[in-house]
Amino acid sequence: MNRPPLPFWSIPTAKLLEELETTPQGLTDEEAKLRLVRYGFNLLKPKRKLDAFMLLVAQFQNPVILILIFAAGLSFFVHDHTDGLIILAIVFVSGLLGFWQEWGAADAVEKLLAIVQAKVVVRRNNNTQTVSPEEIVPGDVFVLTAGETIPGDCVILKSKDLFADEAALTGETYPVAKIAGVLPSETPLSQRTNVLFMGTHIVSGQGEAVVVYTGKYTEFGKVSERLQLRPPETDFEHGIRRFGYFLLEVTLILVIAIFAINVYLARPVLEAFLFALALAVGLTPQLLPAIISVNLAHGAKRMARQKVIVKRLASIENFGSMNVLCSDKTGTLTEGVVHIHAALDTDGNENEAVLFYAYLNAFYETGYVNPIDEAIRSHRQFEVLGYQKLDEIPYDFIRKRLSILVGKDSNHLLITKGALNNVLAICSKAQMTDGAIADINTVQELLQQHYEDFSRQGFRTLGIALRDIGSASCITKDQETEMTFLGFLLLADPPKAGIIDTIRNLEYTGVSLKIITGDNQKVAANIGQQMGFANPTMLTGSDLHQISDEALLKRVNEVNVFAEVEPNQKERIILALKKAGNVVGYLGDGINDASALHVADVGISVNSAVDVAKEAADIVLLEKDLDVLVQGVREGRITFANTLKYVFMATSANFGNMFSMAGASLFLPFLPLLPKQILLTNLLTDFPEMTIATDSVDRDMVSKPRRWDIQFIRNFMLVFGLISSVFDYLTFGTLLFILRATPDEFRTGWFMESVISASLIVLVIRSRKPFFKSKPGKYLLISTLLVVGITLTFPFTPLAKPFGFQPLTLSFIFWLGAIVITYVMTADKVKQIFYQRVKF
Repeated sequence: MNRPPLPFWSIPTAKLLEELETTPQGLTDEEAKLRLVRYGFNLLKPKRKLDAFMLLVAQFQNPVILILIFAAGLSFFVHDHTDGLIILAIVFVSGLLGFWQEWGAADAVEKLLAIVQAKVVVRRNNNTQTVSPEEIVPGDVFVLTAGETIPGDCVILKSKDLFADEAALTGETYPVAKIAGVLPSETPLSQRTNVLFMGTHIVSGQGEAVVVYTGKYTEFGKVSERLQLRPPETDFEHGIRRFGYFLLEVTLILVIAIFAINVYLARPVLEAFLFALALAVGLTPQLLPAIISVNLAHGAKRMARQKVIVKRLASIENFGSMNVLCSDKTGTLTEGVVHIHAALDTDGNENEAVLFYAYLNAFYETGYVNPIDEAIRSHRQFEVLGYQKLDEIPYDFIRKRLSILVGKDSNHLLITKGALNNVLAICSKAQMTDGAIADINTVQELLQQHYEDFSRQGFRTLGIALRDIGSASCITKDQETEMTFLGFLLLADPPKAGIIDTIRNLEYTGVSLKIITGDNQKVAANIGQQMGFANPTMLTGSDLHQISDEALLKRVNEVNVFAEVEPNQKERIILALKKAGNVVGYLGDGINDASALHVADVGISVNSAVDVAKEAADIVLLEKDLDVLVQGVREGRITFANTLKYVFMATSANFGNMFSMAGASLFLPFLPLLPKQILLTNLLTDFPEMTIATDSVDRDMVSKPRRWDIQFIRNFMLVFGLISSVFDYLTFGTLLFILRATPDEFRTGWFMESVISASLIVLVIRSRKPFFKSKPGKYLLISTLLVVGITLTFPFTPLAKPFGFQPLTLSFIFWLGAIVITYVMTADKVKQIFYQRVKF
């Protein structure tokens, strides 16, 4: 099969199917597999397979690491084989550590994402089945229903009141009607009404379409390939980048200066070069990318245990920083299981005929699957054998109505159900309790009064209308007119048990809830009061039409409930909240929630949501429950806190040690540590830091949202780096003037003090509390003690001599131990003063 020529929208359907070598019944599984091999997966970019070898190679692509490997080669060239082997061994072990962590993280994330993958209904083997969108191939025929995301560029085979949202591709705000047919070849993209494009989605209606192009050959694929679109940088990523640049500047200045001075002092050039490079490794937080990946992956796994699946790892930070959550009420604040409270006539009396016609409408509905029709069908079942479905106009979010044409004997009845005002708008008459037919205008005030009373009681109210259309066997939207209003259908959706406590827990964690609903303001006010808002501040959709963006910006933080909101107004509300300085989460699961999910800092959906909402979301809940969300927020904050711990470590003891070593090299007649000893120091201090993802986090670190603060980190580095350097120089003085150490003894003592102090200081700066009042994670504590033990015994092992170390006497160990203990106690006291003066 060759790809059909452009313009395929001008090719008659029969000929197009022939060229695609398919039928209206679709392909066979065998043919689909062959085409998948020929055309590849339906992706805009080639599918990235988790490749262990490439991930391992990536660990050694850091420029500093490459220079070290080059330096090891130079050592071999000048016949210094021992140093060359030691440098290579340390670099290789460091790379293996990074690989092991990132491989586990990437594998875990891949498994989690498989849980919430969207599916497409296709016709294969003369039957319907669900497949992954990436397995769609040219020639596949798939079924169109509301909420479906289009998996490729395709031509419509048949449709019924089909509307698609093409804003992602064309920028068109309103849904576009789509029908089968043939169009002229010169028809512009925005007017190709017989074509559906990849990346758009179905708003309402039903139909079937045949796929013509997939992946990068689609219109969306061409655009994305030209633009090379990247997801926007998150606040956390921006902070990490700025922090990296800051350290890079400091490192470059320091390393170049140290190398130049050592050469000026007539020290061996190769030794000076390796010393400067080893300092660069010590100053550079080379594990930061791996630590971030591992922390986020650990966070994702912990959140998965709370039934929260993270689709985009970078969103975890924003999830933890979120301070405003916008949510619809249905299924989140309420049970989400709609109950029929009553079916009433125009006078407000119970009426079985109203319930019967509502049942007929719901029984034959086949378009947009929704809980209201499920509730009607399960509330009470009627005998409908005498009725035959003739046609249907599916529900859509513009009309807000669903119409069914049924026939019984010679009568053809159009039954319409929908939002009350939208149903009243197409009615000219109303049927009274006694059966009399009244002009709708004479009872309009009565109907509105009933509506307000029902709404105040918290009931959602639908209208039911009827019309005999004679002998017609099909209907259009134009025939939804001159109808007779029959009565009201009252729906109840009670608040979830324990929802008040859940909202209080959200508030306790610093997240305020805002309700955004399409329900009228009286229903919304009722639910707001039930949620604990004593006097909810409200803004309606009509208010939003009348106020400017500037006025909304001033009011948006004060509003608790947004009622009668139109789909396109949700995005405006969220943008206003963001501009007002909030980190905004939006919880949505409907067709018209996609744009709001996109613009929110954290788009949250549920696994039962329509595909377009699930794909737009950053985070997917396996249960539509705010209680689950509360746990997810806490896990997000734990992940953020543990990531920052590594940054604090990299900017305190490690930075101080390397800075002190650089300074000492200027006045000592020998290098304070040899390059291989510096690399070993870095390797040992990395071990505790790599377990930080599993560390416990104090309650005060998750009690409120926190954001990346580069100024705070810079202050932290200056204060604790300075303290580290003070004790480093105290160590130098002790070794030189009290203990009269030889160069080898000096290096051994300095190695032991720097590794042990850098390892123990982790236990201090990991918490705001005194270190003895905050219990570290099991693996962090074990790895820290293990590194301390290795460091103390290393000079007494056979490996000491190749590294240039020698055993120390008890007096050396006593003095070094006293310095380390004093350093830890001092750092712990300074930490308490620091947090009292610097807020974070």
